[in-house]
Amino acid sequence: MPEDSSPIDFAGLVRKDDLVVCGQATAEPVTLTEALMAQAAQLPPFRMMIGPVFSETFSASCAGNVSFQSYGVIGNSRRLAKAGRLDVIPSNYSAFCADFAARRYKADVVLVQLAELEGRLSASLSNDYVIDAARGARLVIAEINPDTPFTFGAEWPEDVPIHVRVAARRPPVELASTPLDDVSRRIAAHAAGLIADGSTLQFGVGRIPDAILSSLSHARRLGIHSGLINDAVVDLIERGAVTNAEKGIDAGITVTNQVIGTRRLYRFAHENKAVAVRPTSYTHSQNVLARINRLVAINSALQVGLDGSVNSETLNGVAIGAIGGQLDFVRGANASCGGRAIIALPATASDGTSRIVADVETVTTPRADVDAVVTEWGVAELRGCGLAERARRMIAIAAPEHRDALSARLRGPAS
Repeated sequence: MPEDSSPIDFAGLVRKDDLVVCGQATAEPVTLTEALMAQAAQLPPFRMMIGPVFSETFSASCAGNVSFQSYGVIGNSRRLAKAGRLDVIPSNYSAFCADFAARRYKADVVLVQLAELEGRLSASLSNDYVIDAARGARLVIAEINPDTPFTFGAEWPEDVPIHVRVAARRPPVELASTPLDDVSRRIAAHAAGLIADGSTLQFGVGRIPDAILSSLSHARRLGIHSGLINDAVVDLIERGAVTNAEKGIDAGITVTNQVIGTRRLYRFAHENKAVAVRPTSYTHSQNVLARINRLVAINSALQVGLDGSVNSETLNGVAIGAIGGQLDFVRGANASCGGRAIIALPATASDGTSRIVADVETVTTPRADVDAVVTEWGVAELRGCGLAERARRMIAIAAPEHRDALSARLRGPAS
């Protein structure tokens, strides 16, 4: 089916109260989403399901007849959340994807970015919930983008029809690494001490994961099984630090659910049989994660409590983060032979307040699942510790100027 190079007209395609689902992060079909948002004011009211947003497509000025939903607040979707335009579904990423497969969410219109190679189609940069959403959708519109990599594992199923094909007018979204600073480097230096040769890594988006990966060029025989890969993975592979030889499964293959980076990463992933973009039902599966040798989960947080409870979702009652795959991978790493679950964060926020707190306001990862917490001030090993010892260790990695206040909170009011 040839694709149409003319601008798509959504009139009559999007109906009243439709749920429109589009690819997330770098897999956003920008030609389609930009056209939809430009025409939104002339369309009947509809709902839009988005994931992390790294484009400029969605803003608080979008037509008021569009209501937005997401499983978290990541990237530029914070603008929508700040304006009260984003309804957050508090769900683990794996469960969110599974709900599309189980038809708990029923997509009406699906917008997807695909790569094409010799007549074959690939979801390319993300193998998430979009394919399952498309299985039951009334209308699937595919943006065929020649600049996206054809990735293995993400092949578009032949039994899922594409109703409309559109030629991409934009290259895929890119997300460059954030420049490192002294705090992230200090955190990385502490975290690197927990990562042994032969470990398999999982990590997220942001300065701290990038810093930790950058600190591992000396490591050997590392593996990758992650919710995403970025440009730093290419560095590690090219330097020989990543071989994927000791994972226990998927030998020699970097496994990911999403590809989030720049053209360098996209060129690396294109037709690369050593990279598999697998569905969430595989990448985040507890049964799969438990089979991996020495799985090290590296995740960040907004706050960590003195008891080890982790908050990655809200501050002052406002959603500014996500559950994402954190709990999936923390529990998977805990179940892995020789695995480690690392929560890494700066000890203070940008306004100088402590991110090590007496009590978190939202519990993303329960204290029972927490293994090690890392700040620029050191490592708090919490697994197996009682509450009093946990508090002592957490205070020790708080910023020095906040330690007395945290100790006072721990003691309670003077008698």
